[in-house]
Amino acid sequence: MYELKTEVAFDSAHFLADYHGRCENLHGHRWRVVVVVGREELACEGTERDMVMDFGAFKAHVHALAEEFDHTFLVEEGTLRPATIEALRAEGFALKMLPFRTTAENLARCFGERLAAEGLPVRRVEVYETPLNGAAWEPEGAILEGGR
Repeated sequence: MYELKTEVAFDSAHFLADYHGRCENLHGHRWRVVVVVGREELACEGTERDMVMDFGAFKAHVHALAEEFDHTFLVEEGTLRPATIEALRAEGFALKMLPFRTTAENLARCFGERLAAEGLPVRRVEVYETPLNGAAWEPEGAILEGGR
């Protein structure tokens, strides 16, 4: 197994609806995203010969996705009143409406699935809310470290 890894960070705010703790209140994070792509064999021909994929293309995909989330308010669809959403937009706030609860786990899956849909051989995505606390997602059938 050959792997490449890159990292990107973005800033955004969110809250967790129906959560009974401090995170039910609006707060922000400097999210750190670590993406690992991999293949069993390296490419055999072309400009990507002996590579998993071109690092420049890999980084460009990951950075473009993070840019969509940067300096936005991540909102789970259906958690705010329509009037609240309209008021926030009228004030010029950038909202990123998402069809899932805005947890690190779901953001890791979102990033992984989006990158895989763009043709990247995604093996693992980690999303950190803080320097020491994060979540990970791996596509079904991914080969884990240690052969698990």
